[in-house]
Amino acid sequence: MKLLSYKIKGSPGPLRMGFMLGEKIVDLQETWRKLQQAADNIDSANAAETLFPADPTQFFAAGDRVIEQAQDVLAFAKANDVEDISFQRGEVYLGPPIPSPSKIICVGKNYAAHAAEMHSNVPEYPVLFAKFANALIGPEALIEKSEKAKNLDYEAELTAVIGKEASHVKREKALDYIAGYTIGNDISARDLQKRTPQWLQGKTLDRTTPIGPWVVTADEMGDPGHLAIRSTVNGEERQSATTEQLIFTIPFLIEFISELITLNPGDIIMTGTPEGVGMGMKPPQYLKDGDITALEIENIGRLENRVKAV
Repeated sequence: MKLLSYKIKGSPGPLRMGFMLGEKIVDLQETWRKLQQAADNIDSANAAETLFPADPTQFFAAGDRVIEQAQDVLAFAKANDVEDISFQRGEVYLGPPIPSPSKIICVGKNYAAHAAEMHSNVPEYPVLFAKFANALIGPEALIEKSEKAKNLDYEAELTAVIGKEASHVKREKALDYIAGYTIGNDISARDLQKRTPQWLQGKTLDRTTPIGPWVVTADEMGDPGHLAIRSTVNGEERQSATTEQLIFTIPFLIEFISELITLNPGDIIMTGTPEGVGMGMKPPQYLKDGDITALEIENIGRLENRVKAV
């Protein structure tokens, strides 16, 4: 199932949860309401705002319960008329699938070839850093290049979404704690990142980190350890790898992080990028005003954004 956030173009309203049904986008909460009405659960239908959130952040924060119910919603939509709450792709604006997660945990140097192009050794432990929600944008927003960020770089990353509270989780059970997966572009201001030992200032600038276009639920994704991952800039291929090349696999990362930090539903983990980033090229090729980054991950789709100098 492909879960997304959307709003009608030109609408001042907030982002709402939706899902893909064929080529159309369907409102998730309103379909759930129809399902409850069809089952004569009138009280539940009337309490949809509480029981089945339309707000994307609240939805994912509710965890496995609503993800499982969303599967029932999809089955209902396939078998019933939901045309009145369905939209053509061109009618809606897609936002980040999770606009304000409580934690955005990122992993650096998690592909050996990328570590090498950054003139770094393969790390003994996962290199963790954080982003904040101010950085997140969706698949239709502009990547803002501020005057302070001279050397802006792209990084294609498989991004995992936590589905239930995870503390001291063993790697054998780790994938059971994931709600789904999306694409993340860990945009990095290399000049700001490298001017101190701590990377934060170059990693979480306002409106610089696209995620999306949707979250593919774990049941539909299959094994996240065998996915092709690719990026282009203005149509030129820059990165091409598979998640088999991850130094620290997703189960390892869930175990490692959850021993240090309790992960909550809706938290996201950006798992690292393969070689081919702009900084690693000779000479370096950083993003400019008007450049278009396009990231593709097998079984998820394509995330495309334009860079805009601000």
